[in-house]
Amino acid sequence: MPKVLAEGGAWLRGAVTALRGGGCERIFVVLGATGPAYRAANGGWLVSQTSGIAIPEGVQPIWASDWDEGLSASTRAGLAAAAAPGISAHPTITETASGAVDPNGAARTVAAGNALPGNSDARTVDDDANRSPAEFVAIMPVDTPDVGPEVVARVIAAARASESGLARAFFRATPGHPVVLGRQHWAGVRASAEGNSGAGTYLRQRADMVCVTCDDLATGIDRDYPAGSAL
Repeated sequence: MPKVLAEGGAWLRGAVTALRGGGCERIFVVLGATGPAYRAANGGWLVSQTSGIAIPEGVQPIWASDWDEGLSASTRAGLAAAAAPGISAHPTITETASGAVDPNGAARTVAAGNALPGNSDARTVDDDANRSPAEFVAIMPVDTPDVGPEVVARVIAAARASESGLARAFFRATPGHPVVLGRQHWAGVRASAEGNSGAGTYLRQRADMVCVTCDDLATGIDRDYPAGSAL
């Protein structure tokens, strides 16, 4: 099932809470296997017309039409949205070279550090053209549900303090999320993302990424099944 639907949307809400509480001012959720977000009667957004799962208030949904290409496509879609100006007639559709989510339907939440800048072919909702450009983006999957605001805040702080503007959470010496990217890296990440590798391909080429140990705050484990599922 699409992971954005896991536990009735609890993973989605948890990721949004972590990003917002960790210091992100603008949050997007990239959808794929569920189809585009659906506008509810109350004016809010649902993950899909049939799910009944609400997208948290103030979060902008993006649909990556090429979601079946893999995680790279969701990364490109999210970064394109973070860089997009203006409002579109089709707010739930992100038009990128290949915007996507992973083949298992895992939505990835992308949060801009302080709003939207730049030029992009992405289409988003409720954009405020008067906002100042974002300096950083934090990339966070929904399927690491024990990663909370403290982890996000620590990694953002490390990226801001570094010369490179690159930082990633590590758990027991294993790379995890969030990944925080300074604006100067967005084009390179989008260009190098391929298949089921999102920002990882780009980051492996860098010797200046800050590895932020977060073992004391979370496990960072990528979950493949909701709690209580038969394995």
